[in-house]
Amino acid sequence: MSEENKEEIKNEAVENPTEEVTEELTEEALEDIVEEEISELDQARADAEEWENKFLRANAEMQNIQRRSNEERLNLVKYRSQDLAKKVLPSLDNLERALAVEGLTDDVKRGLEMVQESLLNALKEEGVTEIATDGPFDPQLHQAVQTVPVDEEHEADHIVQVFQKGYQLHERLLRPAMVVVAQ
Repeated sequence: MSEENKEEIKNEAVENPTEEVTEELTEEALEDIVEEEISELDQARADAEEWENKFLRANAEMQNIQRRSNEERLNLVKYRSQDLAKKVLPSLDNLERALAVEGLTDDVKRGLEMVQESLLNALKEEGVTEIATDGPFDPQLHQAVQTVPVDEEHEADHIVQVFQKGYQLHERLLRPAMVVVAQ
């Protein structure tokens, strides 16, 4: 309804107060009130939707934080023995060198083998395994310290000799195997 019409109705109402004019004013006032209420309702819905989105985002972020925390905790448990294993590996190397010495008595040799076996079993229980060195050279698991020419006995890019064994904890490399590779 235009402003002119409203003004005309007001003037009529003042001059001739009839039921029709009062009814129109009441309807007009109701329309204004309803429009105002609808506007407020729309605003409240928009606010509610905004808060719901914020809540959903915060909830998703909390779930992501919990998931990352659980993954980190599992990794800590899975790799908890990494530092200890790295410290024990040189002792295993020394035991192998001691076993390679000629002239050891059978009792001494058997004692060294028992110590070596118990250390290997303890490491195996923690998930430490020896890296395979019987096959092709893998630069992610092996470190080539020397190369030799290819001959009838050895294929190209295959391991010829092992200087030092390599180990991994689950799928994580602790120490690469130091090897000689045929080229």
